[in-house]
Amino acid sequence: MALDFAKMRNIGIMAHIDAGKTTTTERILFYTGKIHKIGEIDDGAATMDFMKQEQERGITIASAAITTQWKGYTINIIDTPGHVDFTAEVERSLRVLDGAVAVICAVDGVQPQTETVWRQADQFNVPRLCFVNKMDRIGADFFYSINDVREKFGANTVALQIPIGQGENFEGLIDLIKMKEIRWNESDEGETFIESEISPERKNEAEKWHAKLIDDVASADDELGMIYLEGGEISDDMLKAALRRCTIARTVVPCVLGSARRDKGIQPLIDAVIDYLPCPTDVPPAKGLHIKKDHEEEVEIPCDEKKMPLGLVFKIQQDKDMGTLCFVRVYSGKFTAGSQYLNVGKKKRERVNRILRVNANRMEQMDSVSAGDIAVFVGLKLASTGDTLGSEGMPVLLESLKFPEPVISIAIEPETLSDKDKLVDTLAIMSREDPTFTSHEDAETGQLIISGMGELHLDVLVTRMKDDFGVKANVGAPRVTYRESVSSEVEQSSIWEKNLAGKDNFAGITLKIQKNGQGQGNTYSCSVHGGEIPDEIYDAIKTGIENSFASGIQYGYPCADVGVTVTKIDYNELTGTPFAFTACAAQAFDEAARKAGPVILEPVMNVDITSPVEFVGEAISQITQRGGIISGQDSKSTGEIIHCTAPMAKMFGFSTNLRSVTQGRASFSMEFSHFQVKQGGLDNAGF
Repeated sequence: MALDFAKMRNIGIMAHIDAGKTTTTERILFYTGKIHKIGEIDDGAATMDFMKQEQERGITIASAAITTQWKGYTINIIDTPGHVDFTAEVERSLRVLDGAVAVICAVDGVQPQTETVWRQADQFNVPRLCFVNKMDRIGADFFYSINDVREKFGANTVALQIPIGQGENFEGLIDLIKMKEIRWNESDEGETFIESEISPERKNEAEKWHAKLIDDVASADDELGMIYLEGGEISDDMLKAALRRCTIARTVVPCVLGSARRDKGIQPLIDAVIDYLPCPTDVPPAKGLHIKKDHEEEVEIPCDEKKMPLGLVFKIQQDKDMGTLCFVRVYSGKFTAGSQYLNVGKKKRERVNRILRVNANRMEQMDSVSAGDIAVFVGLKLASTGDTLGSEGMPVLLESLKFPEPVISIAIEPETLSDKDKLVDTLAIMSREDPTFTSHEDAETGQLIISGMGELHLDVLVTRMKDDFGVKANVGAPRVTYRESVSSEVEQSSIWEKNLAGKDNFAGITLKIQKNGQGQGNTYSCSVHGGEIPDEIYDAIKTGIENSFASGIQYGYPCADVGVTVTKIDYNELTGTPFAFTACAAQAFDEAARKAGPVILEPVMNVDITSPVEFVGEAISQITQRGGIISGQDSKSTGEIIHCTAPMAKMFGFSTNLRSVTQGRASFSMEFSHFQVKQGGLDNAGF
């Protein structure tokens, strides 16, 4: 039976920490019949937060995937983390999703991490709708929240509903398309609801917002706009069709409301997902590089199960019973259990032993999975996050995922020598799972160093190492991960010659090194072309330069924002070997970098402090003492939000100090912003 793409939705639930993502997802699963009892986060019983640490900490750490059904539609849902330390989990989920639900807190409106996930969704062109949650909380304001989204992101928010009462007076909502009042029965956990005519005292308000909805959608949609301007009658179906077109085109963001904790507003939210978010064929085809065509030509991959198989591994998870689980979004064709497929990037064939339908921590066996769907592959031994699975007939490389650089490190050592191998194996498994977690052995001290996105990130990983993998290890204090760069442009010629095993090896290279713009990363290019220089020599030079980027200049920290251009190659076919050119490239880089004014770069963080009005002065004082620079301030019902940047090295222990001067009432969130030149030498914050 052919797949009906129109009846499939791949969506993510995204928001700031504590906005209610997992609670909302839990209600969606309950009302769609996927689970028969609502699990609460506060009780550590949420279906999607199945990891032990998620239950203990009450936060989402890993993105969990689940498939459910609603009115004949298949919905693949991914519940993503809200804490900034786990931003890579959000990034890799949004890469493979067709649409997203942004959960906005009705009291706080747009929060710092909401801005981060919104930007990530913009980056991947993901259509989205807003669910304004916690309408039952004191201080809830639906109209303020959707206006906050409009002002902060320039999004054309349109209300599909308005609330009946807000805060402790929240009763239900008015559907502006059906023009009905909806109230939920609390006796059956909101499973049933009552629709009624709009009461006279609310009629004028509802008609005003209904007219505004039609006006906003008509302004964004040409087809509906023509009917509107000609004074034609606009039916509910016409309005919904236009809303769908606008949402998919990202010219409109539909907004619905409710209280997930109080079981109100979830069924209309699921209907909105079906009605307005795209199916796999509504979004533009994925693009990839055909590696066998000239100049690696970019090709489009239509969502068609009859085409050659092609899928992207977007997440890897280790299971103690099944081994490595690879989460795959299938873009084309069909993958069948027991068959072999090509890992396009690694150019190796791998067998998919089993294919599983994802249900949080439970799995269902499948014979095959087709284009547009998401599933778990078991048996892939080489695959890592961002790899493309395909076939020799369609060796297309999908755009891989890019992850932020780790900014914080700690030393870790096994308690006993017998634990060392187990620790190294565990670190390798966890690095494969989480691309923002890295480990290496310090060349000078011999210590194992692990790096991640923040203190919570490393704390979670170390706890998991001990609890899930049974590794006994001692952990040092957190340290900042620095970078090295150059401050000027230098051209350097270098010759490398050596007699090895009776054979002469010779290589000569001239290269230019320069500072790239902030955030551009390291770049390598070669302006020497043609001649009789074989490809393996070019590859050897590139390898030598890239290895040098990783090993640094003076202190062994990785390089950042360094550009290298090879301008001349001195090659002799009798003595020129790949080994010689790799060594010569490294030598030339080292000599040039040391002359180009080497500098140390330190990570600078974006910090958002939420503080009651009476403690703003103390909070600002705390951050400025640590070298923080205030960039702005917003007033919200929950207090003042202070926006600033600060060097990460100065932020250790900030949480404790902030709480002590604000009587525990202020909080902050922090995310990596950029690397900047560190003033003064290295202190004990480095390794």
